[in-house]
Amino acid sequence: MNTSQHAHIATVVSVATQGAALAATGHEQLIRDSWFRCVHEHQLDPTRMQEAIILPHARLREHQDQMEAFLHIARHGLETLYSKVAGLGYVVLLTDAKGVTVDFLGDLVFEPSLRKAGLYLGADWSEQHAGTCGVGTCISTGQALTVHLNDHFDATHIPLTCTSAPVYDSRGQLSAVLDISQLSSAQPKSSQHLALQLVQMYAHDIENAAFLYRHRRDWILRLSSAPQFLDVQPEYLLALDVQGRVVGHNRRAQLGLRADPAQPLLGTRFERLFDLPFADLGRYVQTRPSDQRAVMHSEGRQLLFLSATPPPKLPNSQSQRDTAVPPALAALSAGDPPLERQIERVARLVNSPISLLITGETGSGKEYFAKAVHASSERRQQPFVAVNCAAIPEALIESELFGHLPGSFSGASPKGKRGLIPEADGGTLFLDEIGDMPLGLQARLLRVLSEREVLPVGATRAVPVNVRVIAATHAPLETWVRAGRFRDDLYYRLNGAHIMLPPLRERSDLSAMIDRLLPGRTLAPEARQCLLQHPWPGNLRELRNVLDYASSMCQQGPIGLDDLPELLGSHEVRQAYPDTPNELTPNGDASLLQALRLSQWNVSAVARSLNVSRMTLYRRMKRAGIVAPHRQAG
Repeated sequence: MNTSQHAHIATVVSVATQGAALAATGHEQLIRDSWFRCVHEHQLDPTRMQEAIILPHARLREHQDQMEAFLHIARHGLETLYSKVAGLGYVVLLTDAKGVTVDFLGDLVFEPSLRKAGLYLGADWSEQHAGTCGVGTCISTGQALTVHLNDHFDATHIPLTCTSAPVYDSRGQLSAVLDISQLSSAQPKSSQHLALQLVQMYAHDIENAAFLYRHRRDWILRLSSAPQFLDVQPEYLLALDVQGRVVGHNRRAQLGLRADPAQPLLGTRFERLFDLPFADLGRYVQTRPSDQRAVMHSEGRQLLFLSATPPPKLPNSQSQRDTAVPPALAALSAGDPPLERQIERVARLVNSPISLLITGETGSGKEYFAKAVHASSERRQQPFVAVNCAAIPEALIESELFGHLPGSFSGASPKGKRGLIPEADGGTLFLDEIGDMPLGLQARLLRVLSEREVLPVGATRAVPVNVRVIAATHAPLETWVRAGRFRDDLYYRLNGAHIMLPPLRERSDLSAMIDRLLPGRTLAPEARQCLLQHPWPGNLRELRNVLDYASSMCQQGPIGLDDLPELLGSHEVRQAYPDTPNELTPNGDASLLQALRLSQWNVSAVARSLNVSRMTLYRRMKRAGIVAPHRQAG
């Protein structure tokens, strides 16, 4: 045990025996109170050194499912906060009210150290498990604070500095904790003051965003003591029902609009709070200048400025639930439960601005899924532009995506070109095989996603774009981020919601999908059995090709075994080397080299067998340092 750990344990013993005599104020008192709870209420051993508790994926998913809508709302705030602190070595954590980390942004290059320290997805930071810590103590006290180095109860957390702020729901209940933490800090605790202010600010923004979504069909009141900031950054938010009763509020409203903050705001009538009849609220809509919308707060006799937004008028046809699955998405499954759970999740996000990342094996239907999302959204009348990042030559990909001015480079069109991203303006941009985008271009794409503008090649002025981005890949992007092949900030920006499509061999609706793809045709029992037993390495793409071939071969009657193609013949390379580079396993480079040697360096044949383009295969060869024998220097 090192010197810091000995000092830490000595501090615990001192606090446990002398705590009643200690005089402290503010956060220091909160931390000391937390130590007492850990020793006496939670009965934790003050000399322990416990590794972080990381929940298995199934249990983590349960915690995430319980607050899925909130997670999607909070994601933009997390990404923006991370962009401010990542260069200082911080990670960003969002936990639920139980202390389980349900979202995480950090440099995955340091994944082993972050996971060991508990600064990772699925980590349990509740006080009863982790002792005094940023998240756990924030949950226990309901206050923002910093737990720095030796403040931590568990000796394994001594190097950490953790700054946390609570996020409350519109009924005044703690719903989440926002935290930024460092693996180590050589600075005193006072160095975290600005970190504390930053975390509180973004926790407030996330809280307000969740409030506005939750009460989008109620009266929304924004209040501020300064008219200049009323429409920009209001202090208080209230939601009223049609009778003028408070049905929701943000945390600041609870603390600032009640003489006794412990007295509930919920259920209070508007006239009890302000010297104004509820019937006159329509005069406070944004059509009037903000400095002409003053109102007197009844309890505190405080002059505030008010902006009111009435509830929207819903059409009579809106009787369906928000979570109803649109037909285009419902058609993607014929009854497979895991896939239908994914579809139900996406149905709630079709009109959300957050980006989607679709992963799955080659041929599993990622582009079909993206098109179904577009067809189900309010953008369906606008363009759906698909970009295969692996098929565009690297030298041209920048001008193809962003466009170029006339004569901006050698070989450029004299008329210029608009670019694929501007072509998708107002609609959906589908970035297929995003993992094959060159690193240098990833920075420019990140700017497009964050700034919502495109700078064509040769231009000096950016062009604004409004696109919903859906990206897809079969590659393990997290592994690539750790290896430096893919930018972590772009990965987090694209991964607003992750949709994982199951391979066809694992789907329980294979037989029903076969019937759906064979309208008006029947299968002989032996042919159906053959199809059901095939592993389908090419997934839905291979299934469609096989069924199209069989339909052409069979002129009449049921499709028989003789009408099916030689299913296994086209997959000799894949079967000979199951660890295919298509999945990019740790042995992927070696498998790629073996596959090329087996085919006597026939790149086209290997690309066909793996269902990828030759351009993609050449890029993978280049990354792996594989050179064909006839190209090697003599």
